[in-house]
Amino acid sequence: MHIPLQEPVLIFGLAVLIFLFFPLLMGRLRMPAIIGPIFAGIIVGPNGLGILARDSTIELLGTVGLLFIMFIAGLELDFDGFKKYRNRSIVFGVLSFGLPFILGIIVGLWLDLGVLPAILFGTILSSHTLLGFPAVSLFGVTKNKAVTTAIGGTLLTDSLAMLVLAIVTGAAAGNLTFGFWVYLIISTAIFAAGILVITPYLTKWFFKHSKNEGALEFNFVLAVLFVAGAISLFVGLEPIIGAFLAGLALNRYIYDHGPLMNRLRFTANALFIPFFLLSVGMLMDLRVLVSSPDALMITAVILIVGVIGKLMATWITGKIYGYSKVESKLIFGLSISQAAATLAATLVGFRLGLIDQQIVNAVIVIILVTCIMGPYFSEKYARKLALSQDKGTRDESLPERILIPLANPNTMESLMDLGFVLKKAIKTDEPLYPLTVVQKDLKQASNEVSQAEKMLEHAVMYAAGAEVPVKLLTRVDQNVGWGIERAATEERITTIIVGWDGVIEGDKKTYGKVIDNFLEHTNQRTLITHVRQPLNTMERVILILPNNVVYKPGFEDAIAIIKGIASQLSTTVQGFVLRDDLEVYEKVSGRVRPNVKIGFHSRESWDTLYENDLNDIKSTDLVILLSARKSTVAWNPELEALPQKLATLNRGNFIVFYPNEMKETDIRGSRD
Repeated sequence: MHIPLQEPVLIFGLAVLIFLFFPLLMGRLRMPAIIGPIFAGIIVGPNGLGILARDSTIELLGTVGLLFIMFIAGLELDFDGFKKYRNRSIVFGVLSFGLPFILGIIVGLWLDLGVLPAILFGTILSSHTLLGFPAVSLFGVTKNKAVTTAIGGTLLTDSLAMLVLAIVTGAAAGNLTFGFWVYLIISTAIFAAGILVITPYLTKWFFKHSKNEGALEFNFVLAVLFVAGAISLFVGLEPIIGAFLAGLALNRYIYDHGPLMNRLRFTANALFIPFFLLSVGMLMDLRVLVSSPDALMITAVILIVGVIGKLMATWITGKIYGYSKVESKLIFGLSISQAAATLAATLVGFRLGLIDQQIVNAVIVIILVTCIMGPYFSEKYARKLALSQDKGTRDESLPERILIPLANPNTMESLMDLGFVLKKAIKTDEPLYPLTVVQKDLKQASNEVSQAEKMLEHAVMYAAGAEVPVKLLTRVDQNVGWGIERAATEERITTIIVGWDGVIEGDKKTYGKVIDNFLEHTNQRTLITHVRQPLNTMERVILILPNNVVYKPGFEDAIAIIKGIASQLSTTVQGFVLRDDLEVYEKVSGRVRPNVKIGFHSRESWDTLYENDLNDIKSTDLVILLSARKSTVAWNPELEALPQKLATLNRGNFIVFYPNEMKETDIRGSRD
């Protein structure tokens, strides 16, 4: 076996193992998972153990990951918020570019680099990459005015940096002619206008004729992304500018919580973005830091100047517009990472002989340090911002629709019963939506569809007895989870009720691949049920509230529904709060209707809850766990194991309730 590895299977296999284990290691060390591949790149890269070479394959996949970061940032930009706060984005963009640019020129002249190299050096420090954006997206605060300011400002900052880089390149080659300026200005304007005007029309036409074919739509989006990136090269800009503009162009046509957006996020976060982070880590040579006192001093000075420049831009913007300390620090986290444009400017300057190897090494150290700082600050303060935001109730403008996937005739009635109760709890006049998903090739699904319709007919008769209207749904899909997800999106479902037999399929799954899959890719409130006794026999509701769940956007909505269920079942409610302030829960519950009293009790550990409160569960007890999706506020690893533990309880009836992850204003705009 050759070192560095040359066999493609071995290279890709090692990379996948790195993407699997290093984020887990970072979690144990209480560090952002996103920086795990960076550390891995340092260890296995050419300047570490030398197991992997930073060859064309790594560079290709890393570049794709970088383009995905910028593209998704454009997709998730809140246009309404951007229009409202565009002046803030302009101010921040100018400051974020101008202050580091000026400081960089001063440092460049202090290092005797010369005027043109000093300008290039200012360009190197002025740009930034939204490396912390995936962490911000996970916490659902992308619509916040501070985040919108940072994202909008990034477009201006990087565009200015790339324009200056093009000018420096032209000056170094002696091409600063009138024709050069005319070409640069006109080509840039035509490029931006073409992407932002022509692409939306093309996208609208395509989606009308794509017949909802997921793979075809996915490939179309990728085509727009990479064609825009390729055209930007001909204009004289970096591909990241084209990727960001492509995201803006497709923004209104890719729903934030739709299946296409989920596929894009999954592809980016699971594969390509980790490759980019790995490639950044492989640039690092730790020997640079100890090679000489001068090298260490130069690196430290450049790093300090770069951080101060971005920090000043953030501080001034925060003061001008009255952002909170958390919001200002989040902007800093989003704008501190130096990666794509920084690396491009550095390599161009080195190729032209404007900067030497020592400066290149110093910049690589800066890239590493800031790529660690950015995700760290972004994740830390995005979490704090999510906790501090006002919690809204459900959006009354949307129709409340309940989807009930049916797969087992033996559990159909219990699921429909819960649907009846829930329908009244949320006070909706909409029919119930029983669903069957046939897991079969579309051309061979005729018999299975016929059988599925028979079970739905039984559901119709059962609902008719309760005088509850229903709308039957049948989907044919190769993946049951995708079928549920697609039906929920197409029918604008707000609540999903799913039965679970308590058996886990596969290793380290919470419920099994079907439920885990659609749960990960949907944001509607979801009730995973395991009810063995008729609901009308329940006498007590035991409500389990994990730490920080009160700060979830859908908490009040969930409490209102749970109290509505208890009211209809005429049961008492006992709430057990894990390591949290009872006063907060009592205050929220007190202002939520209906007027059902919840007796809250504090528990210091999960073990105490299991031993003292869940050990003697009766067949007339309904346990409701108010849970959280992974990587959201209130999630912790115990929540993945708890459903299986509840399933082992003797004669246990339980519901795992996942609140709506979309805040009221997240559906069409920002609260701010």
